[in-house]
Amino acid sequence: MFKGIYRGKQVHADDTDLLLQRAIKAGVQKLIITGTNLAESKEAIEQIEQSEHKDMLYCTVGCHPTRCDEFDAFEQGPQGYFDALLAIAKQHAKVVAIGECGLDYDRLQFCAKETQLHYFQKQFDLAEITGLPMFLHNRNTGGDFYDMIKTNRHKFKHGVVHSFTGSIDEMRALIDLGLYIGVNGCSLKTEENLQVVKEIPEDRLMIETDAPWCDIRPTHASHQYLSKIPAEEQACYSPPSKKKEKFEPGCMVKSRCEPCTIG
Repeated sequence: MFKGIYRGKQVHADDTDLLLQRAIKAGVQKLIITGTNLAESKEAIEQIEQSEHKDMLYCTVGCHPTRCDEFDAFEQGPQGYFDALLAIAKQHAKVVAIGECGLDYDRLQFCAKETQLHYFQKQFDLAEITGLPMFLHNRNTGGDFYDMIKTNRHKFKHGVVHSFTGSIDEMRALIDLGLYIGVNGCSLKTEENLQVVKEIPEDRLMIETDAPWCDIRPTHASHQYLSKIPAEEQACYSPPSKKKEKFEPGCMVKSRCEPCTIG
């Protein structure tokens, strides 16, 4: 989407450099590009190496729960897929975390529960071997996610459960395991969400954009608070936007989240 491609169709020019300039203007110093499978982990490294802003770019390496079928489908087999992820993580200093990995029972149509569980377990091994923290995904998994974290907690030093939308009790249980809680626009949809976020201890709270997803929308309970932001900050954190079909180089793209919105 940052290259102007939506559902395989080129809608507007690549504006990656422009959005990075907006991020810098908003005070962003470093960004992490998420690797969601082997191919995209490789692509993240390539994108960093080709960027004029490579000094501020980092990435994760891992396999998203909805993509875990790729382990079994890989030409060199599941161990070959694991070894390829491990090689990227060990060879590149720009890799700062293992993930995005975890469990997602809302989208089992993409990958069966048993497959997700099996290859989430393998990614704890990636974290243990590399010594890297974990970038974690959890959606509607009952106690399965918590149980796996608890069982494997000795294998990694730090981890963040990103895009958190769970209950206060879930949040506190994860904090008791020494994890951080990641909050973005999807974490701020309802009044219940806002009450949970208020209870996250500051030293366990991380904020994220999850761009190009998870913006704060007019329908979200959090949107009312944006009107309190001073005009000069609003100009940095939420520049004017246009629909993608009416793209203008100096504007954000409507409904496409960007790093500058972290403010």
